[in-house]
Amino acid sequence: MSLAHAYDPPPSAAPRQAYVIVVGNQKGGAGKSTVAMHIVVALMRMGRRTGVLDLDVRQRSLTRYIENRNRWIAARSAKLASPQGIDIKESPQRLLDLAEQEEEAGFRLALRRLSETCDFIVIDSPGGDSHLSRIAHACADTLVTPLNDSFVDFDLLGDIDPNCAEIVRPSIYSEMVWDSRKKKALDARTPIDWVVLRNRTSASKIEAKNKQRVGDALKTLSNRIGFRLAPGLSERVIYRELFPQGLTLLDLDADGGEGEMRMTHLAARQELRDLFITLKLPSLEGEPLKF
Repeated sequence: MSLAHAYDPPPSAAPRQAYVIVVGNQKGGAGKSTVAMHIVVALMRMGRRTGVLDLDVRQRSLTRYIENRNRWIAARSAKLASPQGIDIKESPQRLLDLAEQEEEAGFRLALRRLSETCDFIVIDSPGGDSHLSRIAHACADTLVTPLNDSFVDFDLLGDIDPNCAEIVRPSIYSEMVWDSRKKKALDARTPIDWVVLRNRTSASKIEAKNKQRVGDALKTLSNRIGFRLAPGLSERVIYRELFPQGLTLLDLDADGGEGEMRMTHLAARQELRDLFITLKLPSLEGEPLKF
């Protein structure tokens, strides 16, 4: 994943536009990188040329995931697809304005170069608020926000009145997405389709009441600020345990994958299929799922 081998298109060439999916949430630990990698592999299983940009320039979870995948493929001559990628570097500039300018220029260059060869670009945004994250959100065609099933995570989307459990106002992340939507509308005249994904949901009866309360609050807020709710991903080890190999559960039954689909894996795969159907990505609607 290097900028060294990229090149600028001829000035006369019309820039090619890949469809941009941003996986974003200002809270760490929401499962952004895991969700991003599964979306990437699903797109590749559908035969789409897919690029990735990892904006978490310090933790680099998605970058390491793909590096693990490339090592697995090379060691076994596995016939598995791997996404294209370009490194996004943290600016060494000490002045904030210069650092932001440098990082934004690197991001936009990487986005343009991946657009030359990719149908889709999946961007993994960092936890927390940053200039680069805001720029990426404003470039999104689809924004996927994984949200752990708790009011701690819900607080990023909406403020709750503790006396009556009513939603008082949109919270900090919702306001940032609103700003990004306005910027996208002004710059590109196109909308951002915002999808909130309930992640790591539990089947425990003990947590059923809290799960229902969070679900009700999300439905109310979705009508108020305009996001769609995707079917949740359960708390399953299979979503994370293949990280060292760079694989996902969608690779288990692929040529070059290793392992077998058990009943729990089939249930997890159906959750990912339901998510993919909910996303309604262009050129894929109505096409049979190949994973």
